[in-house]
This record gives sequence, structure tokens and C-alpha cells, in this order.
Amino acid sequence: MKQRAAELKAEAKRAKGAEKAAAEAADVLAKIAQMPAGDREMAEHLHAIVAEVGPDLSPKLYYGQPGYARDGKVVVFFRSGQLDKTRYSTFGVSTEAALDDASGFWPTSYALIEPTEEAWERVREVVRRAAG
Repeated sequence: MKQRAAELKAEAKRAKGAEKAAAEAADVLAKIAQMPAGDREMAEHLHAIVAEVGPDLSPKLYYGQPGYARDGKVVVFFRSGQLDKTRYSTFGVSTEAALDDASGFWPTSYALIEPTEEAWERVREVVRRAAG
């Protein structure tokens, strides 16, 4: 929570518009670069997917981890398992994601451990749907 409070404080100090977006993107890329091997490669891969299929989503730190937002609200995010000291990393979607389905039941996060190309294709589809 302290990390999120620091992120919000830093956001408030930044300039508006393009400068703010560039600074937030730089923060996300810096955070990804600091991740341990394995998680770093997964976060980079996710970053490339979001840039490709969800170009309207902007990079933003979300509780100290990479997130991608629309209108300032995070839609999809990555959590480093190694930084969180958990068994696996997580790709997730927030309530802002456009994933509602007729069944009334859908996943909001996915475990990532050395994902295959098939898994990355599923991530790509979730990002595409979440970005709306």
C-alpha cells in the first residue's frame, strides 16, 4: 500500500499530457528492467503484446508492478512472482476490462510459468478483449 501511495503522489507531481504519459511509460520500462530473469522476459513479452493489440492502453505502475490503463484506470496488469515471493507470476485484468460474458463467469487472473506460444496467444486474445 505504501508503494501505491508513493505512485499516486508521483503522478500528482507530474506534468499533464504527453510528458506525463512518457514518464509513466519510462517508469514501467524501468520496473520491468529491474525484474529478475524469467519475470523480466515475461513482462517484456506482455508489454509488446499490449503495445500491439491494445495501443489505446497506456503503461502505468500499479502497486509497483506494470499495468496498462485506459483513462487512468488499469485494465490489465502483470505481477512478478519473484518480486512478490510467490510460486508464479500473474497476468490479470481489472474490473475495467471488457470481458463480461453471457455465462456470468470468467477468469480475472492467470498464472504464468514459462508460457508457451499457445499461452501467449491466449494472453493476446484476453488483452484484445479487455482493451475493448
